[in-house]
Amino acid sequence: MSYSDYMNDKPAEPLIPVDQLLRAYRHGIFPMAESREDTEIFWVEPKRRAIIPLDRFHASKSLRKVVAQDKFKITINRDFAKVIDACGQPRDKHPQSWISDGIKDSYIELHYEGHAHSIECWENTVLVGGLYGVSFGQIFCGESMFSQRSNASKVALCWLISLMLEAGYKILDCQFMTDHLRSLGAIEIKQQIYLKQLAKFQKPAKFSLQEVYQRQLEQASLDHSSPGKFILQSLIQTS
Repeated sequence: MSYSDYMNDKPAEPLIPVDQLLRAYRHGIFPMAESREDTEIFWVEPKRRAIIPLDRFHASKSLRKVVAQDKFKITINRDFAKVIDACGQPRDKHPQSWISDGIKDSYIELHYEGHAHSIECWENTVLVGGLYGVSFGQIFCGESMFSQRSNASKVALCWLISLMLEAGYKILDCQFMTDHLRSLGAIEIKQQIYLKQLAKFQKPAKFSLQEVYQRQLEQASLDHSSPGKFILQSLIQTS
């Protein structure tokens, strides 16, 4: 969807202004809603944050195998709107979503301003998994992911970590700890420590994620390697 198409089709519900949303993230705060239909938002500032230090990311042998096989075609920022919409769909044991229509539109606006990004997993022409988040400085705040095929969201995460490493990012914020995140190398830190990390890594990363993505694909082609095998090289060093 082009930006003009989005602006023509978006609902009249007010958006969270881009500058307000970015300012909140820079202070360790993010919005949520009670349900997809909720027209109100509330701001969240967890007392403890889950983060994945990039040098501690753990990809299991089975996951590395899936990445190397290029089971999915991976893109970045090809269809942010479709990714966030899929992330907000009802799931087993989670019939409600905190991604309301207003929040979704706010992040799409943020994406078109260059501050929110998506990683997509495609099976032929069908979007089967992905993730999205907000980036500023050397920090990427992961918001949500979805998977309609086994390992699809994990593969998207592997690509994100690889891109972040080469681009010069330092922290992947995952908000709330889960057993799944812990198995991938996530740790939990106090909010005060998290805020210090935010302040420390406010300077821009060396490269954008999009620049690194294009460069990795080009280098893989020059090396006569598959994209998955190429990005796996950086993951093996941290796993």
